[in-house]
Amino acid sequence: MKKLAKTALLAGAAWSALGTIAFAQDAAPTQDPSAVDDIIVTARRRDESLKDVPIAVSVLGQERLDETGATDITVIQQQTPNATVQVARGSNSTLISFIRGVGQQDPLWGFEPGVGLYVDDVYIARPQGAVLDVYDVSRIEVLRGPQGSLYGRNTVGGAVKYVTNGLSDEPELTVRGSYGSYNQIDLLAAGSMPLSDTFRVGAAIASYDRDGYGTNLNTGAEHYDKDVLAGRASAEWEPIDSLSIRLAYDRVEDKSNPRHGHREVAGATPGSGIPGSVYDTNAGIGDDNSVMSQGLAATVQLDMNDNWTFKSITAWREGETDTVIDFDNTPAPTLDIPAFYADDQLTQEFQFLFDYDGAQGLFGIFYLEGHAEGAFDTIVGNPFFPVASQFVIGTAGYVDTTSFAVFGDVNFDLTDRLHLSLGGRYTVDEKTGHVFRANYATATRSPLTGGTSRAPTLQRTNYTNTREFSEFTPRIAVNYDLTDDLTTYASFSRGFKSGGFDMRGDAILTPDTVNGYDPETVDSYEIGLKGALDRLSFSSAVFWNKYQDQQVTTQVPAVGGIASFVDNVGSSTFFGAEFEGRLRILDNLDANFSVGYLESEFEEFLRYNLTLGVYEDISNQVVLQNAPKWTGYLGVTYRADMAGGQLAVTPSVSYRDDYSQFEFPNPVLDQQAYSLVDLSIVWTDSSDRWLVGLYGKNLTDEEYRIGAYNFAGATFDNSLIGYYGPPQTVTATVQYRF
Repeated sequence: MKKLAKTALLAGAAWSALGTIAFAQDAAPTQDPSAVDDIIVTARRRDESLKDVPIAVSVLGQERLDETGATDITVIQQQTPNATVQVARGSNSTLISFIRGVGQQDPLWGFEPGVGLYVDDVYIARPQGAVLDVYDVSRIEVLRGPQGSLYGRNTVGGAVKYVTNGLSDEPELTVRGSYGSYNQIDLLAAGSMPLSDTFRVGAAIASYDRDGYGTNLNTGAEHYDKDVLAGRASAEWEPIDSLSIRLAYDRVEDKSNPRHGHREVAGATPGSGIPGSVYDTNAGIGDDNSVMSQGLAATVQLDMNDNWTFKSITAWREGETDTVIDFDNTPAPTLDIPAFYADDQLTQEFQFLFDYDGAQGLFGIFYLEGHAEGAFDTIVGNPFFPVASQFVIGTAGYVDTTSFAVFGDVNFDLTDRLHLSLGGRYTVDEKTGHVFRANYATATRSPLTGGTSRAPTLQRTNYTNTREFSEFTPRIAVNYDLTDDLTTYASFSRGFKSGGFDMRGDAILTPDTVNGYDPETVDSYEIGLKGALDRLSFSSAVFWNKYQDQQVTTQVPAVGGIASFVDNVGSSTFFGAEFEGRLRILDNLDANFSVGYLESEFEEFLRYNLTLGVYEDISNQVVLQNAPKWTGYLGVTYRADMAGGQLAVTPSVSYRDDYSQFEFPNPVLDQQAYSLVDLSIVWTDSSDRWLVGLYGKNLTDEEYRIGAYNFAGATFDNSLIGYYGPPQTVTATVQYRF
């Protein structure tokens, strides 16, 4: 099945190219509403045709999301080349993202993602609550490669933009209900109402409930269930023709049970066998979990004259998480982690956009003030060890961040066909970090997470430090219009992810942890070709990345606990290619496709030797995590008139090559190549009011890991834990627009 799917994907891409030549000979050009030059994106923070943007961008519009039954933002992994967008291990709503092998999977406070997430141009700094459900959405844009000049720090891999729907001038109301496998019940209501000629209000609320794919065999609780309530409210006011003001508030509450994972190898303690289902667990720490994320944003746009526009984006966000993670997945407290996180951020961005005959672009200023804090316990209570040897490591701390940046991006029309884009950003970050880590006697919660009040038996870390990081991230691109429908470009861009402090750092085992770690940078060289040829719209790119001062988080067993490293381990290189697009095979038959290829390797990987107390280069022992060599997607949509409306049938297959969960390969935990087969059948009436859909996901019931933990050894009862993607599901949806 895997080889067949891979062959189909590559053959689909080849057929697209061959089909273009054939149709060019015997068919007149047709106006395809999905053609690249008709898609408007805001990849450069202003409205532009996708064809004219010298950036690799994938776009999933509302129609495509509806046709494929997209449920949340992780759907972009299947349809975007060289992308990893998944639910984090042990969570239901925490996001991990990698693009072209660059990202960050550690959601602990103080660590920052390597792929930026934006909702209507508002930066989402923390990954908790960031698995956005697809409701009230206009499109999702995926910008691949460093976006340092316009999107700033922490976009070394790229950026994902979630663009919500604007409010209509006419009263609107949409209601939607879905029922599916595992007693899935999803409900949505979204609407807007003009209160005057210049003022509109709108709101959307969605409820997502589902029984678990598995069971906690120890407690009887649902496992891999879903219990999410999300809402959004907005208001738009245009007091004069040249001024618009938009206020938006959103909130997500996730009360799903924690995901404890699946034990991949048996241990020695009671209940440490391998459960029969990959969705079952024997975790004993409990099933309480709560995540809340909310934010408020105000966007003001003023057209100062025919050439200049001023834009202000002010946003506040906060989040809270109370959770538990059972790393050993046994009833015993062999390696249990109760934890809480909290964060808040305030951002302000001013943009000055201009548009003249020979030059277009913008200049801006960005400011962020953020606070992230938390605490967690590492309860080490192996029942085969003497009681005196059982203990808990308590960890707590915070990071305060102040970030200021000035940026600009200008496109010059050197001739009618030749264009030069110059951009740059200068960022200054100041971070203050506090880390406390100590051993407490007995294997129960420490005072840091609400346990019995007692003094530590050994203080491992207790420091406060402040560091400043600054970086200039340039971008230069040249694009040439080969024809009115074809554009080629070459670009160089740099991205950087800020330095910081290891919130797990152990000053006894790794004394240098008090100094923090430095920023990492990615230099990217890219050439691309995009446009439309008769019935084919496509985008392609070839790129080479140099990843330097790479930040890598690893944790290893050590005498007296677990040693955590967040080091600037060295450097790696990436080479890859991407091809995606849409082919109109027949007037009623379309093929959407994407193929991604990625080669990556470490050139240097410095690892601290706990025994010798020195750094060693072990680059010949490691690989890049979440960096499969091949990714691909092929979906064919057939449309036909039926019962006063249109029927769209879309079978699809996505492919993902072998990849490692961590920098250190592990044959037990690493995921082998797999394919996901989906089928959607959607009917919409001629007035576009009714939508009836039937969506089948993972129809071959593939079992595939999306995350893991590796705590091998007797101390932790050989805890190798896997987390899995959804099994086969079928969902029916009915939607009506008033």
